Amino acid sequence: MQVQVRIVNAFVDGGKGGNPAGVVLQADALDRRHKQAIAAQVGLSETAFVSSSTSAAFKLEFFTPTRQIAHCGHATVATFSLLRQLGMVADGWTSKETIDGNRAILIQADMAFMEQRAPDYLDLSDDPALLAEVLAALGSDPGQLLPGVWPVRVSTGGAFVVIPLVDEVQVHALHPDQAALARLSERLDLIGFYAFSRQTRHPGRAAGARMFAPRYGIDEESATGMAAGPLACFLHDRMQLPGSRLLIEQGYLMQPPSPSVITVDLQLAQGRIERLLAGGQAQTMHELTLVL
Repeated sequence: MQVQVRIVNAFVDGGKGGNPAGVVLQADALDRRHKQAIAAQVGLSETAFVSSSTSAAFKLEFFTPTRQIAHCGHATVATFSLLRQLGMVADGWTSKETIDGNRAILIQADMAFMEQRAPDYLDLSDDPALLAEVLAALGSDPGQLLPGVWPVRVSTGGAFVVIPLVDEVQVHALHPDQAALARLSERLDLIGFYAFSRQTRHPGRAAGARMFAPRYGIDEESATGMAAGPLACFLHDRMQLPGSRLLIEQGYLMQPPSPSVITVDLQLAQGRIERLLAGGQAQTMHELTLVL
């Protein structure tokens, strides 16, 4: 069996960088074993498989090289940007079915946005031993945290621990213990850890971040839509950052760098976040033909 995989970089910043995802269209004939084998061969952090749905416009399933996950922001943006380029969706609202329910998708010109839920918070400062364990696993310590702001577990459909550091130097200096982070991820039921500072490379942006998700076989990735949503909520709710559109930089501090930018639109009612849309631009890079 031959399978065509398109490699699409999502959340590109000025037409460069971004986070590559594999996209397989018309995947109805593939079973879970096939999909996992394809994702392992592709070797990217996530590969999306698109098939028909009876409850949404498309069914999307996401696989890392080692396991299936419920949602993936950059693979969703990559998929719907590709569908738009192929004329399979038009501007406006559409939807995806996932193993964790349906989500709304918005296509606006050359950008694709995915829906995330209102945030749910768990303060790590309520458990000092756990907080110390998290910081040690990241290669950080309390003195590197932004004063008066503590790490929090935030979920908008997938959970991340958001870690506010004092500046970009401290974010860049992190040397995580991936095995320790994987154990903590299992314990806290996380996708990963999102460390950030308010320093950015371009003016007008809200934060610059790094993301680690060893539980899913990802030591670090260059753009994470499912993490940028929780971070934007944290910035709004815990740091009182004004505005409903927040831009998050990622990938600048990786080796090699892959600059990315994620746009998060918070939908507010009387100052409270009811839901959000996280999205950006994507660029198709090349195609692969795999043999199963």
